[in-house]
Amino acid sequence: MLRIIGGTARGIRIQTPDTIKTRPTLDRVKESVFNILMPYIGDTVVLDLFSGSGNLGIEALSRGAKYAVFVDESKICRRVIAENLKKTKFLEQSFILTMDVFRALKFLKEKGEKFDIIFMDPPYNMNFLSKTLQMIDDFGIINEDGIIACEHDEVEMSPEQVGGLSKVRTKAYGDTMFSFYVESGQG
Repeated sequence: MLRIIGGTARGIRIQTPDTIKTRPTLDRVKESVFNILMPYIGDTVVLDLFSGSGNLGIEALSRGAKYAVFVDESKICRRVIAENLKKTKFLEQSFILTMDVFRALKFLKEKGEKFDIIFMDPPYNMNFLSKTLQMIDDFGIINEDGIIACEHDEVEMSPEQVGGLSKVRTKAYGDTMFSFYVESGQG
């Protein structure tokens, strides 16, 4: 079972979906990623794509994000995310979309939504990384000073540039990688 490792919900254990399709971000990896993002989290709007248990978005809420949108196409994941949000008392600061990530991005664009931090943890080695980054850039749903944190497998190369998004950092945690992107204005 995972736990929230910082902020107001620190120590609360959260559920993970009982499915082979999800791969929760480990606490040690999550702690390192949030150490990198901590200066940027306060009072932000967060998007958690391929959210599974909602682990990353809930951690951001616990550390001061004001609102989070969770996207996962699995109804099992939706139920787990909702239960985790209730347990951590963040349900009122959240919205869950149960749909394919690409449909959700289009929906969010049409609603005029913009985000300060976007977490992505797509299925490994299925070319979702580049495609999702391209849609985020095309739809303009990241704020000008926003950050995208992408989890991926070490064998899946994260592109240096996708439209107006530039990779500014990559951090390895065993065979798990996190690549960080910001708007570069080169799109």
